[in-house]
Amino acid sequence: MSLLALGLNHRTAPVAVRERVAFAPDGLNTALRDLLASGGAHEAAILSTCNRTELYCGLKETDDQRITQWLGDYHQLRATDLQPYLYQHTEQGAVRHILRVAAGLDSMVLGEPQILGQVKTAYQTANSAGTLGTILDRLFQHTFAVAKQVRTDTRIGASPVSVAFAAVGLAKQIFADLPKRTALLIGAGDTTELVVRHLHETGIGRLIVANRTLERAHALAARFAGYAIALEEIPSHLGEADIVIAATSSPNLLLTAAQVGACLKQRRRRPMFMVDLAVPRDIEAAVADLDDVYLYTVDDLKDIIQENLRSRQAAAQQAEEIIAHQVEHFMGWVRVQESAAGISLLRRRAEAMRDEALARALGQLERGKNPAEVLRMLADGLTNKLIHTPCAGLREAAARGDADMLDSIKRLYQLDGKGFDR
Repeated sequence: MSLLALGLNHRTAPVAVRERVAFAPDGLNTALRDLLASGGAHEAAILSTCNRTELYCGLKETDDQRITQWLGDYHQLRATDLQPYLYQHTEQGAVRHILRVAAGLDSMVLGEPQILGQVKTAYQTANSAGTLGTILDRLFQHTFAVAKQVRTDTRIGASPVSVAFAAVGLAKQIFADLPKRTALLIGAGDTTELVVRHLHETGIGRLIVANRTLERAHALAARFAGYAIALEEIPSHLGEADIVIAATSSPNLLLTAAQVGACLKQRRRRPMFMVDLAVPRDIEAAVADLDDVYLYTVDDLKDIIQENLRSRQAAAQQAEEIIAHQVEHFMGWVRVQESAAGISLLRRRAEAMRDEALARALGQLERGKNPAEVLRMLADGLTNKLIHTPCAGLREAAARGDADMLDSIKRLYQLDGKGFDR
């Protein structure tokens, strides 16, 4: 059986193409069974995220075009239209690809951890659908172990490389007791949602979300047990906030130095950490001059992110070395499985020879032949049968001048002369 990884991602296909070949989560079981029913794959799993769609298959034959054809047919696309955006990896290339994906080395954000959870979901879905076989099941288990090793042995995920994560990382450096702190988020867009998610994961004590549209603020705050307010209410709640992170598209300032200064008196000089992720700014630059305020802009975070990205790139080199070793480790296991059928056949043939010779010997004993003579005949007969095939192979290889075959047979039967000289 051949291994195949076939798909497209954020590097090879625009979002307009990616969204057309994405699989809805509630339709994956049906898609997996349909893929196997198409006849091209013996086992299969599908990884489908906003950034990639990938099919991992154990092929009955080496014809991967049937998988491409199925992918196009399933999404009502011509395979020829899909082909320019696709990549495919086979055998150890497929193993290397899934290990790199799970470790975050093939992600839009290098080293991001979410992809491992998505790979685990793909495995669980295929397992539930009954489309995993021995090879893919072992490959996914190996993948999870390698991804864990990469996270443990390198710093691939140690340094934040998104503005949302970097902002929360700075907050954790300034306040060691985040569960006792209150955060005010200004805005309710995608960036703010990421910040809220990260703050929630760190166990922030209280969340306040302020937005021009109160309904959007409510929708975001409710998902994380937060409290929603309108922008006009910010001055009334600013004094409660230890952390303020602003990310709106407003053309005007939302927080002035005068407002923050008045708030500091209310807080009795307790420090505030503020991050302005907006362009143009939401927080007046003069706020940075106030005592007890730590104000960072998006440019400050970009400098941090660039340094962290360099750190991740160095860690990625270490991760690639781990993966190279683990690819060979898995392929060694595959080769053992492929040899199992040959080993089983060899054993069955040997056992058949034994049973035949033993039956003949028992018959001779029943007819009254000398037991010692019967045993000699049994031993001679078994010896001749067992060495016939390798001896014939040695003669044929010698006649052809096939030095490689001669060496292989000698190694297989340990014909180096050691241990048998008398």
